[in-house]
Amino acid sequence: MRITVLAAAAVLMITGTPAVQASGGPAVPKIAWTACGAEHPGFECASVKVPLDYDDPRGATTTIALARKPATDKARRIGSLFLNPGGPGGSGVNFALGAGDTLSENLRGRFDIVGFDPRGIGRSDPLHCFSSEAELDAFFEGIPGFPYQASQERPYFERYRSLGPECRDDQKITRHMSTADVARDMDLLRRAVGDRKISYLGFSYGSFLGTTYANLFPDNIRALVIDGVLDPELWSSGRQIQSDRIATEEEFGEFLRTCDEAACAFGPQSGKRWDALLKSVRAKPIQLGDETFTYDAVIGAAVGAMYSPSDWPATAELFDQLSDAAAGTLSAAAEPDYPNGFDAYNGNVCADIEFPRAFEAYRATARYAAAGSEFGPYWWWGNAACADWPTNPDRYTGPWRTRTSAPVLVVGNHFDGVTDFRGAQAANRQLVGSRLLAYAGWGHTAYGVSRCATEHTNAYLLEGTLPPVGTVCPANPNPFLPTAAAAEPLFKPARR
Repeated sequence: MRITVLAAAAVLMITGTPAVQASGGPAVPKIAWTACGAEHPGFECASVKVPLDYDDPRGATTTIALARKPATDKARRIGSLFLNPGGPGGSGVNFALGAGDTLSENLRGRFDIVGFDPRGIGRSDPLHCFSSEAELDAFFEGIPGFPYQASQERPYFERYRSLGPECRDDQKITRHMSTADVARDMDLLRRAVGDRKISYLGFSYGSFLGTTYANLFPDNIRALVIDGVLDPELWSSGRQIQSDRIATEEEFGEFLRTCDEAACAFGPQSGKRWDALLKSVRAKPIQLGDETFTYDAVIGAAVGAMYSPSDWPATAELFDQLSDAAAGTLSAAAEPDYPNGFDAYNGNVCADIEFPRAFEAYRATARYAAAGSEFGPYWWWGNAACADWPTNPDRYTGPWRTRTSAPVLVVGNHFDGVTDFRGAQAANRQLVGSRLLAYAGWGHTAYGVSRCATEHTNAYLLEGTLPPVGTVCPANPNPFLPTAAAAEPLFKPARR
């Protein structure tokens, strides 16, 4: 899953009533903002009704939850800045509540910072495939995080394929969770807050939402930033594995290189130790204290660390302990309630993308993924949830090449193991007149990580000033060195 790791709680109050509108299109909702609660001082929350199906704009509705940090410089207020933290399945409400103060300060208080939970996610009529968190946990019992032995493949596939009918059962939102519908919601919200054109900042999967919006509403752009960019042609066609099979390996190679350079806990010769660790844990799980680590868990830990280089020192220490435990030289948080990130991820991805139906096709692609790197199968197998799940007829699959009313700022990291730099380059080619801003460092997304990238993004959002063509922001210090502490991210990177 690629979901946000930034978490915050919100109290949502009052449902807006649609405003009367003369045309046959959807009514623009009237937002009734109220205080989010004492735990979120200075923030306002609301929920509004939008069309469930934009082919029937005056028919059934669904609820969208929002949160905002109002502009503090009201005299020079520009408008609203809409956010998406990633996923699909990430909560824009939580993101706004957690990052809104910092974003507002970065942008001189001139924007209302607005996050919304996309339809089917979080507090917006959430899709639920399970009756409880216990039932969700039971779903994962007896299967690995991804299959890494041939005998695991068929059981894993059948378990994940079973999600389709379960999630579709009696839940209308399931048939209307495409990214195109989320983009239509966002344009309706733009009108509801009174903005003539949109200002938007989207991370990871939020780049796909931003690109979809840009192609559906090219004349409605004031400033649109996509950071940690998916190639929309790959993502929408189900060919993202072409990137995933090598992208994580490329960044992980930098993890190993910088580890050795800084004499980290997993060095020296961390590459050889990694290979030995994988060989050992594939043959037999490793016991570390009270925890048992299987091969898929070790791979998952490596992938997770690629989101944020600030996690690399701790991950290197974990790998060092696991290696010692495997060699016999070492003697070593529950989620509240039932967050629907897993359900929502599949609800959106399966609505957008036509994946294969047959087990043989998944197995064949898994071989292709594994030939790219040991991380490829990790990214691929979860798509089996879509094997018995029809796509949304209102999804958008291109064309992706459009000219927007204002140029889009495309931000990409040279070493991003989640949405690789090639995705940013592709989006830059596709969005006519867009500008590519590169960060020469590591991790997933650059805003709040690279001071240079952050300042260029702020200047663009505030003034429309683009960085010079060919701008490459320098890498932060080696993540394993003490000086890297100054490069702690302002925000936790979004997960795809």
